[in-house]
Amino acid sequence: MKKNILLILLLAIFTNSWISKASSSPEPVLDINGKILRTHTMYYIVPLNRENGGLAVETIGNETCQLGVVEEKYDENGNILEFIPVDKKKGVIRVSTDLNVAIFSAYECRQSTVWKLEEYDPSTGKYFVNVGGVDGNPGPQTIRNWFKIEKYGHGYKFVYCPFSVCSYCKVICKDVGVDMVNGQRRLVLSDVPLVFNFKRQFTS
Repeated sequence: MKKNILLILLLAIFTNSWISKASSSPEPVLDINGKILRTHTMYYIVPLNRENGGLAVETIGNETCQLGVVEEKYDENGNILEFIPVDKKKGVIRVSTDLNVAIFSAYECRQSTVWKLEEYDPSTGKYFVNVGGVDGNPGPQTIRNWFKIEKYGHGYKFVYCPFSVCSYCKVICKDVGVDMVNGQRRLVLSDVPLVFNFKRQFTS
């Protein structure tokens, strides 16, 4: 009898611990069909403002492989993206969690397509989001490669605030928005976020 009571108590403690741990996890990010975003899966960005398209990689300078992330004007889908959480063992993409964003492009350049926040540009007063970041390896050396997804109204937004990657690093915490520069809608840190939803890429 005593053994049964002890077993019940241990089971109750384990169950409560599991429920507490599950409830403390940030909520999962959902796509436009209500499905949970997962790792190793490709998605398109669908802006709530349908006047513009998805996200893409474009040449931003005089050299072909000087690439930045832009919001397309006419391409509804843009390029596909993959999200890589700081803990690669996790299969679910959750809000308020640092992750790498990899965007796929047609440019054949010898650089990573992981998003990277550039140094402050004094000529424009902006922090631009380009590619060329490092996948994984969280720490001060990769502090500019981590972004978060946050719920915002009827959609989501990207935020740069990588405290969990380096708690002692001095970082900026700001939304990711869009700014028109030389005819391109460049991704930048902004007070006005780009608001969007996710659409999964289905392969035949």
